[in-house]
Amino acid sequence: MTATIIDGKAIAQSVRDQVKSSIANTKQTYPQFDPRLAILLVGSRSDSTTYVKTKDKAANEVGISIEMNKLPETISQEDLLAKIKQFNLDDKVHGILVQMPLPSHIDEDVVLESIDYKKDVDGFHPFNIGKMCKRAGKPMFIPCTPKGIIHLIKTTGIDISGKRAVVIGRGDIVGSPVAALLTAEDATVTLCHSKTKDIERIVQEADIVVAAAGKAELVKGSWIKPGAIVIDVGMNAVDDPTKKSGYRWVGDVEFEKAKEVASFITPVPGGVGPMTVAMLMENTMLSAQRWLSINDSK
Repeated sequence: MTATIIDGKAIAQSVRDQVKSSIANTKQTYPQFDPRLAILLVGSRSDSTTYVKTKDKAANEVGISIEMNKLPETISQEDLLAKIKQFNLDDKVHGILVQMPLPSHIDEDVVLESIDYKKDVDGFHPFNIGKMCKRAGKPMFIPCTPKGIIHLIKTTGIDISGKRAVVIGRGDIVGSPVAALLTAEDATVTLCHSKTKDIERIVQEADIVVAAAGKAELVKGSWIKPGAIVIDVGMNAVDDPTKKSGYRWVGDVEFEKAKEVASFITPVPGGVGPMTVAMLMENTMLSAQRWLSINDSK
């Protein structure tokens, strides 16, 4: 068996196309409809700047206006919170995203909690996380990467309900939220982490494996159950003198061997990564449509 490669780039493009179409259709009925996302970038980290450019490009593609705010690394927490409050109160802004990580003198939790949960298109406000973890909870937004992972799994056509799922990594950004989402889809979920014993045996029993540990090729191909779906969230640089850059990107899964056993697998890069931005666009569109619905009913 050779796995079918889950093409995250193509699937993300499909999501963006749907968002673009939905925005255009809404504008036909409501010409004033103008989805707007405020992005706050603190400092000039090269990786953060790159991520923001990617989001800006996607927004332009689908018809979302970006309100870009490039702030100095020395900005005080108080001034950053004041900026967020300004966008919280601006009815023309439907989504607020603070690019992480922030400088060490700023408390990221305080910043996330200061965002109006109704504009929290990244999905990390405690209100939205709490609602997501309740059995009948209805969060305003689902975190973008976990939401994208569930979408990728569903594109395989395999029903998640009743499946054994293993999530490796319990981080707040991916691991814990995706475990909650898989549970909501009626999978039986095991969440593994650095203290988990006999992780190989646990993975061998899984119909769905989500690897989000941030450790290069942690999950060996021999661990994968024949026919399993493998979602690799990892993005790790490893030395490779044959490359001009001196390194290459690998995931948390031993891809070449795992693809000989799995039924579906995501590549690295080009798997999960593109979905994160696509889902941010979808969340922003949904927020704008929600605000439009509220104002239209007044």
